[in-house]
Amino acid sequence: MFDSLSIPFGTKMLFNTVKLKPGVTMDDVEFAIGEMCNVVKETYGGDKGGFCGGQVFRFSGFASPEGSLGEILAADAHLAIVTYWRSFEEHERSHADKTFKDKFSELATMCANSQELGYEMLWQGSPEPA
Repeated sequence: MFDSLSIPFGTKMLFNTVKLKPGVTMDDVEFAIGEMCNVVKETYGGDKGGFCGGQVFRFSGFASPEGSLGEILAADAHLAIVTYWRSFEEHERSHADKTFKDKFSELATMCANSQELGYEMLWQGSPEPA
């Protein structure tokens, strides 16, 4: 459940920013996210639907002046749900499925906004061993 990921080259990455409603905390959404992620992993994983792996992040409030161009804009509390798929088509099929929609709708009741953008992998790498 909390293992590291090995992402095959050429996968599609979906980056979903989830802004919580005022007063909603990570403790409030933790169970809904856990259930939703488990459904994705178990129902659509690998040959069952193209899901390769995923991660959930909570915005820490940190904004890098060294890695930013222009003015650093304030960002509200939000989560980032990052998932990796063999194709955008498989992602869309999974998210159109009632099983996923039921779990996502539970999270959606606690969200003010959610936007999921798809990216194509151009490069990946890691440091060479010393």
